[in-house]
Amino acid sequence: MDDVSAEPKVFYYPNKMGRIILLALEEVLGRTGLNAVLNVAGLQHLLSGYPPNNFDPGFPFEDLSAINQSLEDMYGPRGGRGVALRAGRASLKYGLRDFGPLMQTSELSFRLLPLNMKLKVGTETFAETFNGYTDQVVRLENRPDALLWHNERCPICWGRSTREPCCQLAVGMLQEILYWLSGGRSFMIEETSCIAMGDQTCTIRIDHQPLD
Repeated sequence: MDDVSAEPKVFYYPNKMGRIILLALEEVLGRTGLNAVLNVAGLQHLLSGYPPNNFDPGFPFEDLSAINQSLEDMYGPRGGRGVALRAGRASLKYGLRDFGPLMQTSELSFRLLPLNMKLKVGTETFAETFNGYTDQVVRLENRPDALLWHNERCPICWGRSTREPCCQLAVGMLQEILYWLSGGRSFMIEETSCIAMGDQTCTIRIDHQPLD
């Protein structure tokens, strides 16, 4: 089990976002499987019900990190990160249901943008949503060949120490975001640095050009 260091300040996702992640994990694992993960993570208080569907800051980074670690404890590093990747992808439809109207990414003017502009505006909108509604800190860096999504404060690996990047939940989410924004195109997306490994940021690289 990875070492978890205590932090003096508690950071949060809103209850709504914690609920989205748990619903996505339930879709991938089933309720029984998710309950087992929550037990291993020491989050028995979530067994009787998910966080309420509101914006109150009630889902601590520590809880999400514990869930992420428990996936690896139960399924092994490769298997657990595979589950996290699938859950990240599944989370988008729940997120769009709750956050879509706030982001205005379904408006006709947005859908008619050229692909490169749609990806730029869309990823900026998603980053602003995290920065505005959560304690996560996202910074985008646009390079000639790729967009870099920097999580400068990352809830997924919060307090962990690992030998490999472990934020596949975020990778899966971005895979599905790019797939949705592009109308069904796939992109090379990978985590290239991770705070849990001692890096300054959890950085996810998104190639500008689709694979297909």
